[in-house]
Amino acid sequence: MKIGEVCLLTNDVVRLSNFYKIVFNIENNCNDEVHQFIFSQETTLAIYNDGTQRKNNFQNICLAFTVDDVDSEFERLKTLGVEIVAPPTMRPWGAKNMSFFDPDKNLIIFRSFPNK
Repeated sequence: MKIGEVCLLTNDVVRLSNFYKIVFNIENNCNDEVHQFIFSQETTLAIYNDGTQRKNNFQNICLAFTVDDVDSEFERLKTLGVEIVAPPTMRPWGAKNMSFFDPDKNLIIFRSFPNK
């Protein structure tokens, strides 16, 4: 068994999707206001508006993505004006993590494993 999709629920699919397109430097050629697939590899990241009015406060979710170089991603995200929560920091388990908020205040972590 494997996870097939992670879906972020939002009031504004286009705004949140555009954020992830910029962060991941991809284009999905879609501007649907109800549902968008951002990327689809083994697991899909989807953005969806199910019609529920959300307050866009902390959604009790954290998504972590492994990147090649967390330091360069940190610098790139700063230039994009992304709201950084914590700069790159080495963790005891060998990962170097940074965290930031998406426009709906979901916590996103980029991490790399520099000693591997």
